[in-house]
Amino acid sequence: MSYYEVLINSWCLCLSDGGDYGLDERDMEASVATVQSLCEQVDADLILLRERTETAGHVRDYLIRRRVGEADFLEVRVAVVGNVDAGKSTLLGVLTHGELDNGRGFARQKLFRHKHEMESGRTSSVGNDILGFDQEGQVVNKPDSHGGSLDWTKICERSSKVITFIDLAGHEKYLKTTVFGMTGHMPDFCMLMVGSNAGIIGMTKEHLGLALALNVPVFVVVTKIDMCPANILQETLKLLQRLLKSPGCRKIPVLVQNKDDVIVTASNFSSERMCPIFQISNVTGENMDLLKMFLNLLSPRTTFKDDEPPEFQIDDTYSVPGVGTVVSGTTLRGLIRLNDTLLLGPDPLGVFIPIVIKSIHRKRMPVKEVHGGQTASFALKKIKRSSIRKGMVMVSPRLNPQACWEFEAEILVLHHPTTISPRYQAMVHCGSIRQTATIIGMNKDCLRTGDKATVHFRFIKTPEYFHTDQRLVFREGRTKAVGTITKLLQSKPQAKMQSTKKTSSQVEGSSSACEESTQMGGSPQMGQLVRVSNKAINKGNNNCTNCMYRYFVLYCKIFKNKSIIKIILILYYILILHTQTHTYIYIYIYIYINTHVLLLYFNYI
Repeated sequence: MSYYEVLINSWCLCLSDGGDYGLDERDMEASVATVQSLCEQVDADLILLRERTETAGHVRDYLIRRRVGEADFLEVRVAVVGNVDAGKSTLLGVLTHGELDNGRGFARQKLFRHKHEMESGRTSSVGNDILGFDQEGQVVNKPDSHGGSLDWTKICERSSKVITFIDLAGHEKYLKTTVFGMTGHMPDFCMLMVGSNAGIIGMTKEHLGLALALNVPVFVVVTKIDMCPANILQETLKLLQRLLKSPGCRKIPVLVQNKDDVIVTASNFSSERMCPIFQISNVTGENMDLLKMFLNLLSPRTTFKDDEPPEFQIDDTYSVPGVGTVVSGTTLRGLIRLNDTLLLGPDPLGVFIPIVIKSIHRKRMPVKEVHGGQTASFALKKIKRSSIRKGMVMVSPRLNPQACWEFEAEILVLHHPTTISPRYQAMVHCGSIRQTATIIGMNKDCLRTGDKATVHFRFIKTPEYFHTDQRLVFREGRTKAVGTITKLLQSKPQAKMQSTKKTSSQVEGSSSACEESTQMGGSPQMGQLVRVSNKAINKGNNNCTNCMYRYFVLYCKIFKNKSIIKIILILYYILILHTQTHTYIYIYIYIYINTHVLLLYFNYI
């Protein structure tokens, strides 16, 4: 009897008899033929990983990989974290460019984006690079022979699977960037780098704790084994195993020393309890083949349905000459096609505006659609880059999105030097959202390290769009807390849909929405008035008058002061008459109105 042990998520198949583990030659060939026919029916390839002989016969492990088109490759995101000087960027340079390091930072120079990174050798921004595997599991990355750069389009065309590395900063002063990379880029797995000669120092425990708090499976790579004495290496491995077995981690560390270990750990890695440990050298290339094999066997943790309403979170914006405004991020769910109309928002007033998808790119390759779980870039029609910020989303109109100022979350305080009480402010990271929030209240008098509580938060600057059950990180200095959003409060219904060319009636509709939100909260919306007026002085001619008009309408709606309205309207018409010749009037009205608003604002409180 043949026994087929299939691990669907890893596309791994073990052929044996289910008991003594082993098949004779005839049964093995019959089993392989059966599996091969099944693979043909589902349009997949059957790839032999290893074959071994047991007491009862032969055992084979196969990799089953679905055949995909040029633009429909499988994507797995891996966040690379670890202390500074652990060799993160160097390892990525060796993996993606196929050249060993010279021991003096040759490989990492190909990944740095800024001049100060090249000079210091330290990553300060979120970097991205890719490693492609074909149907046979072979690496397809081939750098350009002249410049040494990678052609992402050619890699994706030849790949059936692409590993996206998210290179994060290891220095403590760049922790904000690292947290954003872990929350905003939604990695499937986390690769923790540890220098064998330095051991577990600095930010190593911080990054490990962050991955555990976000429920991201972790595997460890110990680097620089070529220059580390044997006794120091063994001491580092012992400390690492002790840390992973501790009550805070509760992992099962496994030292990977051969291909059999790779297959076993990759097949069981989805349980999140197992933690493989690789020992590699970027200079000699020792055990680099084991790490590549492990990466080839990884698969995404989550499956998505195309029939869900699409939702896309923005983690970066660009202004491309000849193209216009481009946004990049991750498709959280659903299917987004070319020329689809989505709602973009929320803006500072909590409004979502309709936008049209002009073009779509995946890994710099043009495509016609993207599915849930895939990263992509979209070119948008008739919208300025200044109108878009990190943390905004593009969603289907069917979702009727709502912007939210306040929410409740169950949080666990990982570290705080003293106590946390109401009115405490810190930075909240939730997906690609990164904004300061104030604690309005909680179900305890105060919080200390290790405490759990239900906390009521309120954003300081703008409303955001998010869901319940999303994970968040709450930090300020050395204070760190993690939790889950349990309830959304004071969600403002979406205002009347606006076109990109705003008319005065649509502006009044936005003003009405602002009035409603002012009745709910007060102070955050008042800050919007000052920000709107600040934009007026930086715009030219007719744009300035339009911005001023919008500001005046908001001003009148909130304060309802008829005498002030008359003065404002007179000043507004003077501004129109002198818009071409007397630009100093901009400054005069800007100072006058801002001063008056601030005075009324403090009285209003």
